[in-house]
Amino acid sequence: MKANISLIVLFIIAFQIVTAQNNNPIIKSTSGKIDIRDGKNLKKQSWNISPELDPDIYETSSLGQKVTFITDIDSITVKIKKDTEFNFTVMLNDSIKAHTQIKYKISRLDQLKRGAKYNYSDNRFIPNFSYQSIENPNLIRIRKDLKLDSIAGKGNETSKILNLLHWIHNTIRHDGNSDNPTLKNAIDIIKICKTENRGVNCRMMATVLNECYLSMGIKSRYVTCMPKETEFDDCHVINMVYSTEFKKWIWIDPTFDAYVMNEKGELLGISEVRERLIKGKTLILNPDANWNKEISQTKEHYLETYMAKNLYRLECHLISEYNTESNNRKEITYVELLPLDGIVQTPQKEEETNSKTQVKFTSYKTNNPDLFWSNPF
Repeated sequence: MKANISLIVLFIIAFQIVTAQNNNPIIKSTSGKIDIRDGKNLKKQSWNISPELDPDIYETSSLGQKVTFITDIDSITVKIKKDTEFNFTVMLNDSIKAHTQIKYKISRLDQLKRGAKYNYSDNRFIPNFSYQSIENPNLIRIRKDLKLDSIAGKGNETSKILNLLHWIHNTIRHDGNSDNPTLKNAIDIIKICKTENRGVNCRMMATVLNECYLSMGIKSRYVTCMPKETEFDDCHVINMVYSTEFKKWIWIDPTFDAYVMNEKGELLGISEVRERLIKGKTLILNPDANWNKEISQTKEHYLETYMAKNLYRLECHLISEYNTESNNRKEITYVELLPLDGIVQTPQKEEETNSKTQVKFTSYKTNNPDLFWSNPF
């Protein structure tokens, strides 16, 4: 009897779902691509009709604004509220149905604001960060073979930092879908990109720039910038470079040839950019920031959307040195800076050894930004 009741309940639920879908508003299209006007932003041909997804969900954070799906012959509009889950059907060529949903989701900037709080009293142990000496033979070779003194120029430290940034951005093409090369050091990555006419991802670009800075005696780390979620499809890797002129870390991004300033034109570090995003203070992106010399970057997209997502959690290698990403290392240690609102706070120290490579991975967590952004000197 219980089994029969369960079957009846399941049938009723299924019937309700089908009925609800059949009652959804319908828009027609003869093209597989749809324009979306999200608030004031028009995204041309940005939506692929995907009948295999049920529903195919479009998420928006445009609270109080309208979102419009625009086909080549039809359109539909909904005003976004906090509880919006607007269902409709796209009918492709009068035969293919695609169940589609427009759903409100909190913006990445608002999510970052919820993760504003750190614990400056967190004194759980993490080792000191270290930086390879300029006298290291591999760094000497990088400086000489890549002719970095000529590229950096004879100006002050800031001009050298920016000249090296621009050079890497213009020398290596970014390709986020590329496989990492086997050899992961500055000389070999540049060589592979040239000989194979290929690009590399943001991590490899930041790796190359990091080794170039170290070879010039400039303290640098590359930082994995991650969203709140522990499982994600996208993150970003940039460099933090210590300016002895300003006595602080500054934001350097070789993928987008980007750095960030305040209203006075002063260069800002990652921690300052994060704090200013949260507090709504002025941020200025260098006007020539771009992706592969093809797409210019704006403050609204690059900082307030893309990096707002990726500044939630931050992670660095404990030791900044040549060949950091090599597969033949014996031990690799990471340090992650988490806000108090972070999802996974423990264990504070975790160790794991790869059974195949025998590489030992150690990771530390901290809620104390003073430890993470410690002065390299």
